[in-house]
Amino acid sequence: MKNQHLRHIIELNIAVLLVSTSGILGRYISMPPPVTIWLRCLLAAIILGIYIWYKKINIKVERKKDWVTIILSGLFFGAHWVTYFYALQLSNVAIGMLSLFTYPVITALLEPLFLKTKLNPKHVTLGVVVLIGIYFLSPEFNLENNHTKGVLFGLISAVFYAVRNILMKKKVANYHGSMLMFYQMVIIALVLWPVLFIFEANPTTNDWQALLVLALVTTSIGHTLFVMSFKNFSISTASIMSSVQPIYGILFGILLLNEIPSGNTLIGGFLILLTVIFESVQSKKT
Repeated sequence: MKNQHLRHIIELNIAVLLVSTSGILGRYISMPPPVTIWLRCLLAAIILGIYIWYKKINIKVERKKDWVTIILSGLFFGAHWVTYFYALQLSNVAIGMLSLFTYPVITALLEPLFLKTKLNPKHVTLGVVVLIGIYFLSPEFNLENNHTKGVLFGLISAVFYAVRNILMKKKVANYHGSMLMFYQMVIIALVLWPVLFIFEANPTTNDWQALLVLALVTTSIGHTLFVMSFKNFSISTASIMSSVQPIYGILFGILLLNEIPSGNTLIGGFLILLTVIFESVQSKKT
């Protein structure tokens, strides 16, 4: 059991590491976020479709009610990605990712309402610690600058992401994670295709390269592993443990965009890491 729990934690952290590449890629791609997300989902749907065909994974949805959940979660997921990429483009990797990571607090508060579970005071406390960490990492608020707008888009994105993850928790026990991600990618691609008539998009060679990494590494592998982790952890636990993601994102920003964090960023990052370590230990006991 010890080794199995450690394996689950390692798998979740690999998922978080892969998903955290979205920050640097979102800043790197020059196209409008709705077009970027449409292309991301289209490419990811093709990749996941090939994988499902090769592995002969069952894609049948057993009940009509399940379709409602899958479609709703796909819509929330798409809204999360679009608002998140606006947050990244308006600010920077650190601010965009860190404002998004209010979602563990939102998840801990919403999960009892959706899943009829008891509110865990420990999750709320850990979420507050994460918020304090984000306070240190955030710049001074000014409603007239783009950084503040980036934070607001990040907060809206966090709500969408929390609701989507809670909805997925209900279905991940019955369906393969790759199948659920495939349907969500198809749903988002179908809903967003009209953006091609609204926004001008001329992807460069660099954009295409980044989009392929975003579709394969971040989305098809990273997000699928993260959804599959819901089988082994509660949504609140997985969300709080994934709060290390901004730290990975900031490191990518340092290495690839030369976005050097301040002393406050280091303090905030330390607080976030503490919650992840604590929740990893506590989740073993449950």
